[in-house]
Parts: sequence; C-alpha cells; structure tokens
Amino acid sequence: MLKKLSVKNVGPADEMSLELAPRLNLITGDNSLGKTFLLDIAWYALTHYFAGRAAIPAPSLPRSEISAIRTDASGAIRETTASYILGTGVWGPRESNLDSTALVLYAHSDGRISVFDRTRASSAHSPDFAAPAGQANLSLEEIWKGNHQSRGLLTDWSIWQGWHDGAFLRLSRVLESLSPSPNEPITPGTPRKIITSDPVWYPTLRTPDGVEVPIIHASAGIRRILTLSYMLVWAWEDHLTNVQLLQEPPTREIVFLIDEIEAHLHPQWQRRIVPALLNVANALTGDSNTTIQLIATTHAPLILSSVESMFDDNSDAWFDLDRVNGKVSLTKRTYYSHGEVDDWLTSEAFDLPSSRSLEGERAVKFAESLGDQESPSLEDMETAEAVLRTARLPEFDRFWIRWGYFVEMEKARIAAESAAQPQPAILADAISGDHR
Repeated sequence: MLKKLSVKNVGPADEMSLELAPRLNLITGDNSLGKTFLLDIAWYALTHYFAGRAAIPAPSLPRSEISAIRTDASGAIRETTASYILGTGVWGPRESNLDSTALVLYAHSDGRISVFDRTRASSAHSPDFAAPAGQANLSLEEIWKGNHQSRGLLTDWSIWQGWHDGAFLRLSRVLESLSPSPNEPITPGTPRKIITSDPVWYPTLRTPDGVEVPIIHASAGIRRILTLSYMLVWAWEDHLTNVQLLQEPPTREIVFLIDEIEAHLHPQWQRRIVPALLNVANALTGDSNTTIQLIATTHAPLILSSVESMFDDNSDAWFDLDRVNGKVSLTKRTYYSHGEVDDWLTSEAFDLPSSRSLEGERAVKFAESLGDQESPSLEDMETAEAVLRTARLPEFDRFWIRWGYFVEMEKARIAAESAAQPQPAILADAISGDHR
C-alpha cells in the first residue's frame, strides 16, 4: 500500500507531494496539470518500472527524484528514493519488488490495463531496458483477444463459464457489484455463435427483458466495466495459482489506479462506480479482510458527489491540481458535502463561475453589471432581460429571483425620482404667475 509519494524536478511542477489515504484518493484538476503523471509515478513507486513512457526530466533541471513510502510484505513501513541518471532514461537505484505483496492494477485512460504481481516475477532483478516478469501491460485489444500473457476476455470468459469453476463465480459477483443499479444487474447469458462463418462462441449478457446480447455488441460503458471486471478476476486467478505454487498465502492488499474513472459511464453509473470499486474486493476474493486502495483521477462532479455519504478523513483524501501564478500547484483539499451536484462545478475541484451554459453565464454577468451602475435606466434593464431571454436562461434559474427583486427596486427608485420632480403644468403656472 502506498502511503506517501513525492517528486522533485520532474513533471509539471518543481515539487509535488501526496500523503495518500489507505482507502480512497481522488485527484482533480484541469487538463495538462499532471493528474495522469501522478498515477504514472504512483505505479512506478509500487513496481519500480513505468507502465508506458518513462518520466524524463528537462536537461536543465538539477537532481530529479521520486520518493515513496509504502508498506512491505511484513507490513513494515519502507521508504525508497530513485534519482534520474542523466541522459539514460533510467531511474536508479532499482530495488527488488519482492518486498511488496500488493497486487497492483492500473487502468489507463486509453483502455490499456497494467498489472503487477510480484509472484509472477521469476527473478528479483531485471535489465534496465526490460519490464519485470511480474508486470503485464495489455492494450484494450489484447485484453479482449489475448496475447502471450493472457488468453483474453473472450476466451477466458467462455472457458470459465464452461468449467463452472470459481473464476466464473468471481466474475459474476464482480459484474454484479459493478452494475449500474440493482435493477439493472450485468448478468452473463449463454455463449453463442453470431454468424456461420465465424467459429467463435461469444459470451453474452442477459438484458432485464431477457434478451441475450453478445458482449462485442455491448455499449462503450458496458465494455469498460467488462474490461475492468475481467482484469480484476484474471489478475486474482493468476495470483491464486502462483501463491499455491510458491506455497504462500494470497495477498490481502489490492492497489487500483484508474485514470478518468468516469470514462464512458452514464451519470447514474458515475454515482455508483467509486463505492462499487471500494467494495469489489469482497466480491473478488470472498474475504472481507482483503483491502483495496483506490487512487483515481476524475473530471466529473458526480464522482465527487457520489462519495459524500461515505467520505472519511481517516481513510480518504482529495487532491486538487491548479495553476497558480503560472505554476502548477498540488493541494490536499478539505472534503465537505456540497449537496446538489451543480455546486461541485463551482467548487475548488472544477473552478467554474457557474453551472450555466456559456451563453447563460455571459447573460447573467451582463445583467449583474447593471448593479454596478449608479442609476440604471429602464432601457438598460429591458436590454438585459432581452439578453437573458435570448440566452434561454430557464425560468427555474435562481438568478431570476434576484433579477426580479433588482428590477422591482430600480423601478421604484425611478418612480420616486420622477415623483420628486416638479410637473410640467405646475412649472408653467409658476412661470406665468397664474396661481388660480
């Protein structure tokens, strides 16, 4: 389990440091501020290898370091620091991964999934240019169709279902756990052929109305969940086989890194995905003592909103990236409930001026500018209201209440000012001296 992560002179900021929570860690921030970079570094801290392109500091920077504090196989706290060796693309010294028993999965935003299990490593040491045997990096196509490391989702699913073994039971439980709602469970159907010329029997999903749909025809959101579920089960099954060969107990720690956790998911699913993933360990392992540490990036206010009822400062954390005075800054935010999801859009997580459309936001800003004028005219207020109507600001928008009050008060002011002025007829009488 990762407890602390620090980087110096590499990435979008001079220095960044995270005191990670043991259960849930959410990372927010605008594009290009370093959310994915932090996940890449977290993976490196847990495995001592990069799951893709290595982090390369700028040549002009001084000594670059990646430091981490994590638990080892005995549960003891272990601190490691790696420095970049200039011009080589290598960070060192590289330590043995055999002191960590955590099973680590990294779901990338492009669909790839990386898995690290130290039981798969045949040697404690690997060449600098090679990924360790304990690491598997599978593209989305390889996850579904297989490669030299895995038979793939399509084949494994059919085999597991045909064998009626523990793997298929685990897959079914994980799919149920990650379903969009209790009323719409993801339920495996009966494998079948699709066309006569294709010999493959494809797994299917049973819809709520009883129709069985081949999984290759499933929506992007469903396929995302199928991919995550399969990789969790595949990694766990492989781990169980390996620990039996090594005569060791299975791990009780799973670290799950997910980039853009809301990708392809409908809003109702976004509200469930984080709690579901935190509870998936029991569905996967059947052991309530197995824990999951989740580190995820997100752009979705529903993800932040979804954990309001369960967020605990002792086990969870929220980190936010911002650009301050031209420099990237990482802040551990105090998490508190906002109630309605719209309020998260204007929080520190997303920094929007409002939750309205751009046109609506500009119209409201124009109307509010009248409040800065000393004496706005009726024509000004009519123009502002026309702008609000053109922007199609909905009738239930809370701004209309403030706007109505403002217009009423300004009209009263104009009427009072008008009443205080002498009337034209009275002025004429006064000038002519006619006081009849």
